[in-house]
Amino acid sequence: MPTGNPPAKTGSIAATPPSTMPSTTPPATPVMPAKAAALLVRPPARRDMRRGPTAADAIHRDLRAEIVSLKRKPGEPIAEKQIAEAYGVSRTPVREAVLRLADEGLIEIFPQSGTFVARIPLGALPEAGVIRKVLERATVRFAAERASRSQIAALRACLEHQREVDAVGDADGFHQADEAFHAQITEMAGYPGFWGIIQQAKVQLDRCRRLTLPVPGRMRTVIAEHEAIVEAIAGHDPDRAEQSLVRHLDNLQITVDDVRNAAPLYFSGSLTADIAAATALDGALR
Repeated sequence: MPTGNPPAKTGSIAATPPSTMPSTTPPATPVMPAKAAALLVRPPARRDMRRGPTAADAIHRDLRAEIVSLKRKPGEPIAEKQIAEAYGVSRTPVREAVLRLADEGLIEIFPQSGTFVARIPLGALPEAGVIRKVLERATVRFAAERASRSQIAALRACLEHQREVDAVGDADGFHQADEAFHAQITEMAGYPGFWGIIQQAKVQLDRCRRLTLPVPGRMRTVIAEHEAIVEAIAGHDPDRAEQSLVRHLDNLQITVDDVRNAAPLYFSGSLTADIAAATALDGALR
């Protein structure tokens, strides 16, 4: 349970993202999971956002990105007052953004104790994985059936960009390129709206993925898996495209297990019962 000590002020928006496997050192203030509240963040420049809804949307977007990218670590304390000062707004839009993030399970509020970045709930991961797999299996099949030459060329270009950011060790850039790759497949399938649904469902998985990218060789492995998907789509082979995608998503779960063991304090809850249920559902949908 958090001690309630006030968070230390920092001089930048966020801490530097991990360049290697994350430390197992506990967060400054240990917390227990529960939906909740706000994040200390400082934009690179003060912005004039005095219109409430616009400010709330921008703050929500920025804080969400920092939490998902792990620039703000699980268990890290948050201060609404400092966010308001950094954006030049009142506490109202900050509170609105905080409550939205709480509903998404990305931050936690403990009355009389403080507000913290939520730990990654292990129990939410299997369900998110099933939702993602079901939707992406459908889209990759449609993409293989419908892809035009220009679309395949664009997907290959996306893959080449992944190689470029891997070569310089840019984990942030790689995550963005990975997202663009999967989003492009839903576009090729003719169901671009699926990607928004997938993004909402996999937000906790994304936090895990950010932990896996610094693992030596992980980005190269992802690229190889993506290559197999591209070749299947280019060959207009829906069965092979689906098989390649499922292998890719299943391998992510294996890597997440390794990271969970290396950084247990970033996670909360248990996987046991949820994995059994999700595995049964996944099998029934095959």
